[in-house]
Amino acid sequence: MASAFGHAVAAFTASRFFPKFLMQKRVIFLGIASSIMPDIDVLAFRYGIPYEDLWGHRGMTHSIFFAVIWSTVLVLVFHGKSKRNHRWKLFTFYFLATVSHSVLDAFTTGGAGVVFFAPFDTERYFFPWRVIKVSPISASRFFSEWGLKVLASEAKYIGIPCFTLWALAKTYRIFKRK
Repeated sequence: MASAFGHAVAAFTASRFFPKFLMQKRVIFLGIASSIMPDIDVLAFRYGIPYEDLWGHRGMTHSIFFAVIWSTVLVLVFHGKSKRNHRWKLFTFYFLATVSHSVLDAFTTGGAGVVFFAPFDTERYFFPWRVIKVSPISASRFFSEWGLKVLASEAKYIGIPCFTLWALAKTYRIFKRK
């Protein structure tokens, strides 16, 4: 998996492509939490659920289906009274933030792949370019030389592209005002 930091950067960057008036602190916080949420499945290890199981790590909670359900719940719970077109934009933001987790994980150098299409297909997938160093699951192992290598990898393969996208969004907004 990519680290929580890498996932958070991706979600924050996605927020820059939505109307500023919708991207309040609470919305951005929920988006960042959504980008980390799929890793709730690491709790499966505590209950003896194998990694390769549908409910194991990078299983059901990493699927597009989960991202749809999770995003729908967030919109209904936190934005149920918002205007309809605002709810769709918020749904899209939460969906992109959530699914970005699986996309980043499919670029990592370790693990057993991502079950993108669960529950309809339980095949695990990686992208052909596996360039992001896989993050250790435990915090103690993250704060080590391995964790530093993960952060350096994420700076290169997540940070630079996200900064570039953020700069493009900022430039677009500046020119749009003129």
